[in-house]
Amino acid sequence: MPSTRKTRKTFSAVAFKHKVQEDIYAEIKTLSPSEEIAYFDRQARKGPFASLWRRLERSRRQSPIRGKLM
Repeated sequence: MPSTRKTRKTFSAVAFKHKVQEDIYAEIKTLSPSEEIAYFDRQARKGPFASLWRRLERSRRQSPIRGKLM
C-alpha cells in the first residue's frame, strides 16, 4: 500500500541544471569556437572528474590506435 506521507520538495534538479547552463553560457557567449574548446578543456582538467580525464588522456597516449574509437 502506498504511503500517504508527503515530503516537501526543497531541491529541483531541473532548475539547478538550467541555472548552471545559464552561468556557463554567460561565461562563453563571447568566446570563439577554439576559445570555447579551451574553456571546456580547462574545466575538465580542474573539475570533479579531473582524475578520470587524466586517466583517459594517458590511455589515449598509450593506445596504438591513437584518436580512433575502439
